[in-house]
Amino acid sequence: MNNTALITLRNEFEQEAGRSLALPIAGAIVWSMAGIAALFLPAQIATYVLLFGSGAIFPIGLAVARLLGENPMANNNPLSRLMGLCVLMVNLLWALHLTFLFTEASYFPLSLGIGLGLHWVVFSWIIGHPVGTIHAVLRTVLATGLWWLLPVNPITAVALGVVVAYGYSIFVLSRRPVAELVTSPA
Repeated sequence: MNNTALITLRNEFEQEAGRSLALPIAGAIVWSMAGIAALFLPAQIATYVLLFGSGAIFPIGLAVARLLGENPMANNNPLSRLMGLCVLMVNLLWALHLTFLFTEASYFPLSLGIGLGLHWVVFSWIIGHPVGTIHAVLRTVLATGLWWLLPVNPITAVALGVVVAYGYSIFVLSRRPVAELVTSPA
């Protein structure tokens, strides 16, 4: 594939998907709720809030997308299919997340916080902008650092790191016009 074809695919992806704000907004909502719940609920219940909340990110994201006029399910573009495969890849980590949940629950939020953010690297490449790579690295560093710094409440600690990363990404994506189409193959 030549550079012109890749640029065309990237531009088509962005035209179909829009600013790509819906799923980060949904993730920020769920992780905020889980982090706050962990401050007031027993650890086991807060863990289940995070478990079931993480499963709600996608449907909440679809509702937010509808409000924003985005189409995260557009799959006419090979890059959209690549993004879908990345989401599948990230979801294969549930074998690890559930193992932590049932053997050492304090690792569950860290595993989930990092694992569910790995696809941002590929998203970054698809749109030709560093926002996704920065999100994934920031999320990993903050979630891990706060998990170590605040061991008494690992869900709130990881949630704080994840929400800060989402906040950064939402800010950048909201300020990045969709019309700012990719002009070089990053």
